[in-house]
Amino acid sequence: MVTSKEYPVRFCVNPPRLGSPFFSSEWGQGEITEICHFHAASSPHRPKTMVRMLYSADALHLAFLVHDCYVRAQHRNYQDPVYLDSCVEFFVKPQKTRGYFNFETNCAGVMLISYVEDPTRTPSGLAKATPVPKELAEKIEIYHSLEPPDDSEIIEPTIWTIQYSLPLSILEHFVGKLGPIEGSCWKGNFYKCAEHVSQPHWASWQPLAEELNFHRPELFGDLYFTSPQ
Repeated sequence: MVTSKEYPVRFCVNPPRLGSPFFSSEWGQGEITEICHFHAASSPHRPKTMVRMLYSADALHLAFLVHDCYVRAQHRNYQDPVYLDSCVEFFVKPQKTRGYFNFETNCAGVMLISYVEDPTRTPSGLAKATPVPKELAEKIEIYHSLEPPDDSEIIEPTIWTIQYSLPLSILEHFVGKLGPIEGSCWKGNFYKCAEHVSQPHWASWQPLAEELNFHRPELFGDLYFTSPQ
């Protein structure tokens, strides 16, 4: 279990098959870390959420495993406000001098994705955030284990997983060619949240400040891409 501010993203020649168990040998190529820092505004509900991340020659591969209750997914269209649902999120900043991406996915596998160059809060949202076009987002292969009902909350204990393969070309569309990424260090954070549920909560891999705001790249941890063995 990785508990430091640095997460080692390991190289995989053969990416895990989406839908293979979180504790399978395929995903076992990646280290486990936990999204365990809950913001003070959260309810007493503390879902256990684990993450694994790998990279291959042309993609990032992520798996989230959530032991949850009070699960809900009302939003079913790309770029809906899925952060209001039971949701896991991956924020990543590939280059120091450019912006970062937020990949937000509810438990039904619906995503919201933006490229953020200025996260300053304004009355209409972030100062400069560009939605990732749907035709780019459709290149992401995604698996979700749960088909929650549209309007009701699953109160009983529920285990759900999100897995996806994220082509590096999507990032390069905004930040330019990345080149070989082994040995590089990116910035990022993992989150678990649910706002429009009976037990709302907001959790992160790297701790948040007093303000409830995931869009704080200065608080991101280090994602170190290890060299292939």
